[in-house]
Amino acid sequence: MRIAVTGSTGLIGSALVRSLRADGHEVVRFVRREPAGGDEARWDPARGYVDPAGLAGCGAVVHLAGAGIGDHRWTAAYKKEIRDSRVLGTAAIARAAAALDEPPAVLVSGSAVGYYGDTGDRVVDEDAPAGQGFLPSVCVEWEAAAAPAREAGIRTAFARTGLVVAREGGAWGRMFPLFRAGLGGRLGNGRQYWSFISLRDEVAALRHIIDTPGIEGPVNLTAPEPLTNRQVTAAMGRVLHRPALLPVPAPALRIVLGELSADVLGSQRARPARLLASGFVFRDPGIEQALRAAL
Repeated sequence: MRIAVTGSTGLIGSALVRSLRADGHEVVRFVRREPAGGDEARWDPARGYVDPAGLAGCGAVVHLAGAGIGDHRWTAAYKKEIRDSRVLGTAAIARAAAALDEPPAVLVSGSAVGYYGDTGDRVVDEDAPAGQGFLPSVCVEWEAAAAPAREAGIRTAFARTGLVVAREGGAWGRMFPLFRAGLGGRLGNGRQYWSFISLRDEVAALRHIIDTPGIEGPVNLTAPEPLTNRQVTAAMGRVLHRPALLPVPAPALRIVLGELSADVLGSQRARPARLLASGFVFRDPGIEQALRAAL
């Protein structure tokens, strides 16, 4: 299949591209610079421009582009960048796909379990309503921006991804060095739930969505059983054979992270009901399996 991918240089996108190409698929990577080869196509999400030639002949589009949530302190300007990079980019891809004479069969558009906000101890699946706060509001707009694709009859799925367990980046990319140095510990009281997924299960789940015609709408990409931060911390210590005894107090997180700290200390207990119902089998259902896969 010919498959277009945005966000192909990110943690998830680069792993997905490697996986698809290894199985013989033709991947077109959308880039914001001048294309460097025949496997790249130009787009400018801020201007709403997408090169239609890059989408032509694609059976699927996987849209993963967006500014990093934890890359910078949340100033008003960076919050706008987080929102615009997702909403404007999704709208541009959805409009361009819908305008093709032969649209792709499926659009898999990135989203996040941040959609649900702070759920405390409450388990949520894809039928749960959006939460309150900045990230839930971004996720709602992000998913709504794909409306042109849905209205054109393109099967559209929203990959609501949890915390990806990987060495190469994301939250775990920052945590592994700290724990290896014996400086790891719980965040705040450690009772907040973390909905995690290994990188290889994330890639496999994205490919499962592409290949399964009955899957559309929101899909939680998380391991079957979320764990508390305290449980995750203990598992990190066991797998790395290091003590995990240095907690980071909530006030310190608020000083360092500002508004983002509310989401770090918040709890999201999301389950992948639709993935499981569709027959998806996790290779790394538990946290220790996910950690060992990453290492």
